[in-house]
Amino acid sequence: MKKTVLLFLILATTKCLSQIYFSPNAFMYVKNEVLYVQENVNLDSNSNLYLRNNSQLLQGSASTSGNTGTGKLSVYQEGTADNFDYNYWCSPVGNASAVSGNENFGITMLNRPATLVTAVPAVILPASNYNGIANPLSISSAWVYKLTNANNYSQWTFVGGASLIAPGEGFTMKGTGGTDSTDPEGTGIVNNPGSAQRYDFRGKPNDGNISITLGANNSTLTGNPYPSALHLNAFLLDPSNTATAGIAYFWEQDKTINSHYLTDYRGGYGTYSPIALASNGIYVPATFNSYNADGSLNTTGLSSGLVIQRKYSPVGQGFVVNANANGTAVFKNAHRIFYKEGGGLSQFEKHTSKDKESKGGAFKDQTAEEVSHIKLNTIINSQFTRQLALAFSPEATDGIDNGIDALNMDEALPDDVAFWLENGNYVIQGLNFEEDKRIPLIIKATTNATFKFYIAEVVNFSGAHPIYLYDAHDQSYHDIKNAAYQVTVAPGLYKDRFKITFKNTGSLALNSEITTQFFIIQDNANSSLKAANPDNLAIKSFKLYNMLGMVVLSAKNLETAPSYVFSTSGLSQGIYIAEFLTVDNEKLTDKIVISNTGK
Repeated sequence: MKKTVLLFLILATTKCLSQIYFSPNAFMYVKNEVLYVQENVNLDSNSNLYLRNNSQLLQGSASTSGNTGTGKLSVYQEGTADNFDYNYWCSPVGNASAVSGNENFGITMLNRPATLVTAVPAVILPASNYNGIANPLSISSAWVYKLTNANNYSQWTFVGGASLIAPGEGFTMKGTGGTDSTDPEGTGIVNNPGSAQRYDFRGKPNDGNISITLGANNSTLTGNPYPSALHLNAFLLDPSNTATAGIAYFWEQDKTINSHYLTDYRGGYGTYSPIALASNGIYVPATFNSYNADGSLNTTGLSSGLVIQRKYSPVGQGFVVNANANGTAVFKNAHRIFYKEGGGLSQFEKHTSKDKESKGGAFKDQTAEEVSHIKLNTIINSQFTRQLALAFSPEATDGIDNGIDALNMDEALPDDVAFWLENGNYVIQGLNFEEDKRIPLIIKATTNATFKFYIAEVVNFSGAHPIYLYDAHDQSYHDIKNAAYQVTVAPGLYKDRFKITFKNTGSLALNSEITTQFFIIQDNANSSLKAANPDNLAIKSFKLYNMLGMVVLSAKNLETAPSYVFSTSGLSQGIYIAEFLTVDNEKLTDKIVISNTGK
């Protein structure tokens, strides 16, 4: 087999090689590109492979990694810059040795970037020191845990500073306090501007098949184990990975709470359903819980409201799978893809850095399909919002489908709502659309509780189709697409009372308890978007999205006014989604068409 022997090489264009051998003290610097190696990467002593400016390493179809050597690959990733908040990670590298194949990882392999190619090993603080530091980079080992095939909170395994994290195992780690103004790449992006902490992962690059063990109804923290993006849809929908149930869960945390005490935490799991290989999938945000010291639920609180693109998991991203059977799941080189973080479909869950370069491009798989779906928001007791997503897909059945229907991971909430599917609580449900179908909801109330239902988002679903909430208590239908329906229920479990329907076979009830009057109109003659607010609702913000999901117009702190006007003269002709958010976190949305032709 032909090998490429390197003394030094700087790559600024896409490069494909059969196999790479780095002689001692050699290096390769790859900038803003993909490096594809068909077979092995052999890094001899003191040699280095630097991936910079969103560069990534992809390797061929071999099932067993042949990577070897005491030299190291270096790749950056940024996590949250807050020593009170967790990120879920999965390392792209392991220990570098002459042994062939993937090896374990530990946080001693994390570094603080100093220049383009040099780095300072992170200081690993003892478990008695809870607070990480940005400069010099110091990581608290107290918060490094892994979760493997577990069914309760007590089964988190403490790792600390030990190199006990196997390839494909995820781990938790808190961020750092302070800032670090070092700009190693000379791009104006510093190590820690106060919003994101950069880590330099250095070690042997992971490659080939990487297996994780799963147990029925148990959870495992895993993630993207490669120094490239992971096509999450391809991994979850791989026929050999059905034990994952085809769903990924992402930890979200209320970052306004600065405390190390479990009783103060507010967090939960956002849920990603891929639906189909080429689709962009569906993500619903976490509903934040707070906890007692033993990990049991205490009270409920906020909802994250995050909208995070998950189709391509970036380098280092960790996530949880909740298995539906005993077995294994296998990450493969076939699941790897070159897709730059920030490119629209790849985001690492952290504080957003305004300095972060956002460019995207795929090495393959450029197709993207927006799943037809609706999102149902329910404001519970005027405290928090539970979001559910109903997807319409030809791949879906009326039963449970891998990669489509997603279990509720936070079902311990005392008051909650979910889809009721085969005696389980689901936050995402998929089906083939039929006008006569009724989709049951399950309502749980431990005290007298108030539920306010409304449709928050409609994507690729006919605007002409009505959406009702049927209430079997009085056999009434409520148009929740155009107005909210609020109802107070006594303590109990309601499995048969509420259903989503698309056809009114009885009398349409006026939502007498609450009817929101808010009208959004596009005035193309005057190149302006207008909103009438006859109920004098208190409006918190306004956003206008194009059909790619990008915000093209926004305003905050609108307060209460009878009407609002926004100029659309600078926008291209097309279809847009207008979204107004009330102080009660109710979304008022409508589709508009901008022509700016005066017609």
